Amino acid sequence: MRTTKRLFAFLVTLALLAVSLSAADLWTTDYPAALKKASKEKKLVLLDFTGSNWCPWCIKLDQEVFAQKAFQDYAEKNLVLVLVDFPQGKKLSEQSESLKKQNSDLQTKYNIQGYPTLLLLDAQGKQLKSSNYLAGGPEAFIKWAKK
Repeated sequence: MRTTKRLFAFLVTLALLAVSLSAADLWTTDYPAALKKASKEKKLVLLDFTGSNWCPWCIKLDQEVFAQKAFQDYAEKNLVLVLVDFPQGKKLSEQSESLKKQNSDLQTKYNIQGYPTLLLLDAQGKQLKSSNYLAGGPEAFIKWAKK
C-alpha cells in the first residue's frame, strides 16, 4: 500500500514538472527576437512585467493563468510571450547585465508603475492594451486578449 502511494505521488510530481517545463518553454526574455517572431508568425506579443520571486500577485497570476493548459494552448496559437522579470536576491544576480538593461529600458519605455503589468503589443511593439492582475483564470485572460 505504501509503495503504491509513493509511486502515485512520484507520478503526479513528474506530471506537474512536465507541465511546468512546457509552460516555461513558451516564454522568452529576448524582446527583439520576440518582435521578429511575432511579425513572422502574425501573432501579438504579451509582455509580463513581473517580480517572479517576491510579488504575491505575480506569483498568483502565474499559477492561476500562465500555468494552466487553456492559457498555454491559446498562447501557443496567438501570442509570443516575453517575461520581463525584476526578481530580488539570488535570482537577480543570475540575470545578465544586458537582460537587466533590456528590462529596465522596457519598463521606462512603457511607463510601468507596478507588478504584475501585462501589455499586449503588435509585432512592431505598439501597445494595444494593458492590465494588472486578472482574476478569473485563463478564461478571463483570453477574453481580455481577444477584446
